[in-house]
Amino acid sequence: MGVNHRWLAAAALAATALSPIASNAAKPTADHNKNTAVPLSTLADQISLSWQKFTLPNGLQVIVHADHKSPIVAVSVWYHIGSKDEPAGKTGFAHLFEHLMFNGSENAPSGVFEPLRQAGATDDNGTTWFDRTNYFETVPTPALDLALFLESDRMGHLLGGITQQKLDNQRGVVQNEKRQGDNQPYGLVQYAQTEALSPEGHPYHHTTIGSMEDLDAASLDTVKDWFRQNYGPNNAVLVLAGDIDIDKAKTLVTRYFGDIPRGRDVVHPAAPIWTLPARKDEVLTDNVALARLYRTWTVPGFASSELPDLHIAAQVLGGLASSRLDQILVRQEQLAVSVAAELEPFENQSRFEITVDVKPGVNPQYVSQRLDKILNDFINQGPTADEVKRAATQTMVSEIAGLETVGGFSGQAPTLAEGLLYANDPNHYKKELVSLATATPASVTATMKKWLSRPVYALTVLPGERKAYQESQKGGHSGNDQIAIKPIPTAAPTPEMVAAAEKTTSAGIDRSHLPEIGTIPDLKFPTIEHAKLSNGVEVSYAQRSAVPLTRIAFNFDAGNAADLKDLRGTESLMLSMLTEGTSGKNAIELAVDRERLGATIAFDSDADRTNMLLRSPTPNIGATLSLASQMLLSPAFPDKELERVRSEQLATIAMEHSSPAPLAARVIGPNIYGENHPYAHVLSPSGTEDSVKKITKADIIRFKNQWLRPDKAHIFIVSDQPLSAILPLLNTRFGHWQNPKEEAGVKEINAAPVPQKSGILLVNRPNSPQSLILAGSALPLKGQADDATLFDLTVANDILGGQFLARLNMDLRESKGWSYGVHSRIYRMVGPSAFMIRAPVQTNQTGPSVSALKADTVSFLTDQGITAKELEGTLTGDIRQLPGSFESGDDVLSGMMTLNRFGRSDNYFDTLASRYRGLNAATLDTTARRWLDVNKFLWVVVGDANVVKPQLEKTGLPIETMSADDVK
Repeated sequence: MGVNHRWLAAAALAATALSPIASNAAKPTADHNKNTAVPLSTLADQISLSWQKFTLPNGLQVIVHADHKSPIVAVSVWYHIGSKDEPAGKTGFAHLFEHLMFNGSENAPSGVFEPLRQAGATDDNGTTWFDRTNYFETVPTPALDLALFLESDRMGHLLGGITQQKLDNQRGVVQNEKRQGDNQPYGLVQYAQTEALSPEGHPYHHTTIGSMEDLDAASLDTVKDWFRQNYGPNNAVLVLAGDIDIDKAKTLVTRYFGDIPRGRDVVHPAAPIWTLPARKDEVLTDNVALARLYRTWTVPGFASSELPDLHIAAQVLGGLASSRLDQILVRQEQLAVSVAAELEPFENQSRFEITVDVKPGVNPQYVSQRLDKILNDFINQGPTADEVKRAATQTMVSEIAGLETVGGFSGQAPTLAEGLLYANDPNHYKKELVSLATATPASVTATMKKWLSRPVYALTVLPGERKAYQESQKGGHSGNDQIAIKPIPTAAPTPEMVAAAEKTTSAGIDRSHLPEIGTIPDLKFPTIEHAKLSNGVEVSYAQRSAVPLTRIAFNFDAGNAADLKDLRGTESLMLSMLTEGTSGKNAIELAVDRERLGATIAFDSDADRTNMLLRSPTPNIGATLSLASQMLLSPAFPDKELERVRSEQLATIAMEHSSPAPLAARVIGPNIYGENHPYAHVLSPSGTEDSVKKITKADIIRFKNQWLRPDKAHIFIVSDQPLSAILPLLNTRFGHWQNPKEEAGVKEINAAPVPQKSGILLVNRPNSPQSLILAGSALPLKGQADDATLFDLTVANDILGGQFLARLNMDLRESKGWSYGVHSRIYRMVGPSAFMIRAPVQTNQTGPSVSALKADTVSFLTDQGITAKELEGTLTGDIRQLPGSFESGDDVLSGMMTLNRFGRSDNYFDTLASRYRGLNAATLDTTARRWLDVNKFLWVVVGDANVVKPQLEKTGLPIETMSADDVK
């Protein structure tokens, strides 16, 4: 279940792109130091997804978009049915049915997961939201027949595949998905918001996940009836995007979907925009570290011409790095540690939401009053012309980023499907872009005054005791206002519909077996070129000509493992400070410059490497590099900003102590590696409260000089322009860069791990609706020296717990229904690597889950080794996934960085298919049994000790209990 609108999904992408169609972008500008951006009208004009449409006699609407850059096709099926269509007593049905439609139809009784895995599918998933349910996968072109067979079978031949056992199992999975969300800090806010923002009886009054009672009450008959009413082809949209043409699409779609009878015409319930009659203030207490303020309004729906103005308003308020709320509340007055504002579009009405995390020690009531004053001033006075332009630029570039890929959550296929489903216009995205490009301060101000001057829902969440979790949680509370809005009864099929169904049914296909998959060519990774800057820094480059975009990564041999043992969190603090000002510009000026360019300059790190990541429309890459050089080479580390950033990092540490996953991560690292090992705290790089308070400006400068320097750097580039065009721009700004006087830092990453504990460490988190299990051990295997062994171990782990069909997930999720998902992973490090299992499980099955995970792993490592079927399915899927694994420039950039980190040859990815073909079960079993030892695992459990400790005692493992305050 999740949101799928591009403004939300694309904003989280790690890179920015322009049109996947427009490949005639301008070359880098001549005046590379001038911070001028590509005009917004140019950005809007460059985006054009050519498409063709046809409709089958049964009502299925089909859109075809050709993009032949890779031999893959995205298949995206959108049903116009979501939680707002659920009547009273059936909340959560749409989402429950999404799960059921994965688990087997009449002619694919085992479900879609295994066939899609065999086909080499990537981006395969499904989501449900208020207004729709969608299913999507990207497959190699020769596997398109299989994908269409599976999608058509669950559309037209599902009911015979649904059994009581499958219903009961997926009911449990969905309820654990609900518990998993509820278990997070602020996890109950969604219920309060949903109920407050629309009255009882309104279609948007309940959450998509539904209530436990309604899920429990779902019978096999009522579930099947839900399908009959809502999932006909005439209530669906199918989009094919990628290596496909219209003639082939018509032939295949008619073959697989043409025999499905037209369903009932779905009439959606009226869902008028509802405004609170008066401001509504509420206070909740929760197991959170920081007070959080919410301001939420209902605003127009997806197709409204006012939405782009509202999105710009959200960006200016709290979305941009230079946003009003960030400048006032975080930087100037230092009343908050973080702010955010976003527009969340639904079909009939949307939400405009602002959140403010109050700085510890500050009175939330005062911040609430200050927030209201700032909002009132902004709504009445509006943004500046420059703010509007910067917000529009960032939004457009982020939205465009998603369109580099053919499928997934925000690519070409979902973009076209969403427009057709909600606005009856696949080109709706173009209207959004044009509206963004032409927005003015006057239009944004007028739209804000119209909608944000209405009564607001003001929610405050304060640190405190969360009420005992109730399995009957529906929505937190009930409103007093009610509205009489009832779903309109569905209409019976007309004689014409019946005739059409009979006509198309006669064109049925043989569904007695799955279609054969044609030959899928092995991956050919882009050619990598190598060069050096004039100061000797090595450069690796790959060209991707489909989009006018340049990505550059400055990759330093540092990482979390370089952090100071006695001053944990130094690297994190240093990276945050690199965006806080240079010798010539303060933090806001830097942010404004980036936003005008539509560029991003960000710093991050993992266990072994630290990165400065650049993304920019290629015409602006020179100016983007100029900014990046100032930030990396001339940071000011201003004292005032240092104290503010320090307080923000301390707040992050406090928040980590109230969240299950960060708590478990803080516990497991030092206990499997040993407290003094460089990898002990790579999963919790923010440090401790004591250590962060001690870090001085001198410590930060010394750390930067030791680690972010030319002799530890390697530059990676992916661009539509040749290396000969980009290298001079780099040389101009970084060719003179020299090592500082300090000696380079040294990491002792090859030290052997010294495990501290095995057994169970129970972290008490009272009133948790779910327990989080994180288990594993350090391995002596090193990323470079033991590459071949780790390769084999990773493939073996794919069968144990590394992918959806793996044994651990199939047992706890699909068989027992105790978890929303279980995963195990080999954490490959340059030094000693690690193996870990992650399993969020329902509280009353915590002890049995530990026992089951242990038993499944022991069985895998002893008498129940890898079967021939498991091996064939895993290797076939791994090989066939390769062509779709490097579709985007981000994928290529990451691939090159991985090659460098582990000392691999440029053609490594090209050899993977043959390496997979050379594996056998005996070798993988031997490798897994040699290096994985369940008896050495540490089991970290974060949950309510009063409930789970008696269960854990039955496992026979030694138990040590600690509170969250004990975790360092």
